[in-house]
Amino acid sequence: MVKESKNKKKELKEEQPTSENNKEGKVEKDHSAAEDIDTTSEEPKEELKKKKPRKAKKESNELEELKIIHAELNDKFLRLFSEFDNFRKRTFKEKIELTTTASEGIIIQLLPILDDFDRALKAFGGNDNKENLLEGISLIHNKLKSMLKAKGLEAMKSIGEEFDTDFHEAITKAPAPSKNMKGKIIDEIEQGYLLGDKVIRYAKVVVGS
Repeated sequence: MVKESKNKKKELKEEQPTSENNKEGKVEKDHSAAEDIDTTSEEPKEELKKKKPRKAKKESNELEELKIIHAELNDKFLRLFSEFDNFRKRTFKEKIELTTTASEGIIIQLLPILDDFDRALKAFGGNDNKENLLEGISLIHNKLKSMLKAKGLEAMKSIGEEFDTDFHEAITKAPAPSKNMKGKIIDEIEQGYLLGDKVIRYAKVVVGS
């Protein structure tokens, strides 16, 4: 029994250093792991320092590209604005010239009729022949109507037609001469005219009631 107890004590003594060795090994492992963590944590910092100048350079390059694009777009806008302004001025000038030319053409065609009036006044100045005077005026009138008709002018037919606000302007109402003339035009105060399909002057009429 005494020998067994001694043997156990020896075993315990032998085991104690091993446990201490294990503890020392754990401490060394922990220290090495900490060193590894420190070294790995330092690596990303260095990489970030390297990346920052690259990022700044990339941003500056993008900014330069945007400036170039902006300058090109601004140049295009100025060119288009200048072209549009020139087009607007040219169109306005052409419009004025067209209006002037159109008026000039009509006036030139009216001049012969004015000449006819001058000749008629001279011919019938001291003449009491009313028939000749009436015939001369009638000829001038027909000549003027023919010229205007050639330009697209057309006189409206109003008397006996149904009153239509698209073509007629009612001046007043008057008793209709017959039942079938109620609501129809019984008299024309001023003749209306069409130029093509467009009403350029409404006919002023009297409507039967």
